Amino acid sequence: MSEPRKLFVKSFGCQMNVYDAQRMTDQLAREGYVETDTADDADLVILNTCHIREKAAEKVYSELGRLRKQQEELGRRTMVAVAGCVAQAEGAEIVKRAHGVDLVVGPQSYHRLPELIAEAQSRGTHKRARIVETEFPVEDKFDFLAPPTRAAIAKRGPTAFVTVQEGCDKFCTFCVVPYTRGAEVSRPVAKILDEVKRLADGGVREVTLIGQNVNAYHGDDGHGSPAGLAELVRRVAEVPGIARIRYTTSHPRDMDDDLIAAHREMPALMPYLHLPVQSGSNRILAAMNRKHDRELYFEVVEKVRTARPDIAFSSDFIVGFPGESDEDFADTMDLVERVGFAGAFSFKYSPRPGTPAAGSGSQLPEDVKNERLYALQALLERQKAAFDAACRGRRFDILLEKPGRLPGQLIGRSPYLQSVVVLAPTAAIGTLAEVDIREVSTRSLAGTIIGGEAFGSDRPPQGGLRLEAGMVPVEKVEA
Repeated sequence: MSEPRKLFVKSFGCQMNVYDAQRMTDQLAREGYVETDTADDADLVILNTCHIREKAAEKVYSELGRLRKQQEELGRRTMVAVAGCVAQAEGAEIVKRAHGVDLVVGPQSYHRLPELIAEAQSRGTHKRARIVETEFPVEDKFDFLAPPTRAAIAKRGPTAFVTVQEGCDKFCTFCVVPYTRGAEVSRPVAKILDEVKRLADGGVREVTLIGQNVNAYHGDDGHGSPAGLAELVRRVAEVPGIARIRYTTSHPRDMDDDLIAAHREMPALMPYLHLPVQSGSNRILAAMNRKHDRELYFEVVEKVRTARPDIAFSSDFIVGFPGESDEDFADTMDLVERVGFAGAFSFKYSPRPGTPAAGSGSQLPEDVKNERLYALQALLERQKAAFDAACRGRRFDILLEKPGRLPGQLIGRSPYLQSVVVLAPTAAIGTLAEVDIREVSTRSLAGTIIGGEAFGSDRPPQGGLRLEAGMVPVEKVEA
């Protein structure tokens, strides 16, 4: 019996790429590939790439250079594939810049990996880096992907991503997603539920429904009509074993009343909403083609908070967008102060080739962008610290996910995605534990289990942290 071939997949960027990497692994498992934790002994290396920001793309080229040097030192030739959004956007450039790449495959074509790999192998070493598959195929890739085995699901732990929607029709002027992922497409409800049931059977307790514009979901409900995200969430919550549901990434324009009502009605829908705003300036939001203004954002936040008082928000911000003035940046800082965030991702604007903003003549100097990013991140970090500090002395449920760094420790996630450390037996992984939070640090919380599924409690899950006045003010950060 021949030895199994070893596969190493490294993902860059968003949750969608994590999901795609797992599905590629599942697909290649049928071809006799097994995962390995290092590229050193791999027969096939796949770099699953992100093209949202300039540094992300450059990391890919740097990694390809490192792989080539490693192969030279080891005296072996490993097959290398580049997948994902950089592959879609820069297929020809990858072929030109990175010698030793055998295959370039876009995010809509990775279901064809087995046949593309076979073709690359048949060509031999004298025709390396000649297979570039970046078309948008007519067939739905999800119909061709192999499902994960029960063992693979168990190995990945009690949380899982499920892609429900891909692509985006918003065409923000800074973003490459419409060009790399294509137009918005939603998977049918029945196919999503089949996947969620399979995950639940394998021990998954929490699913995060993901898409580039997830709350624009409009999948077939099985009766010839489109279902919105709220209806999908309700159906997912009915799957036995699924205790918690999240979704990301959402757009303010697509937070309809039905979805907001779902936050009020469904305890399984976690009280933590990632709602990107990008800027607090109406002028910059218009230049970004965001299709909303700051007033709409405030309105949505207020509606969601009214429906779910214990809700917390995270967001995305871009500073230094072309033409951003001091007044525009002040508007962003004002929005952050007024909303209050429990977490955020913030970046300097970087031009992405082919996007309208990249050709603007009003690019800002790097030192200006650096100064603004520093000020914004300092404010966001103070707000996060305040939110975390308010958790001390509170009780809420944690999904225990994995062993901690020290013997006897387990690490779980709060309803707000905070990492929480407790003392518990390994057998408790995959269960919900009610925890009294005792300690707060910059990276995690720590607490004592007082009940839960594996600890003799017959009480129902207690829900999340309730903040009677919305977000904790910045001035309450503890020294």
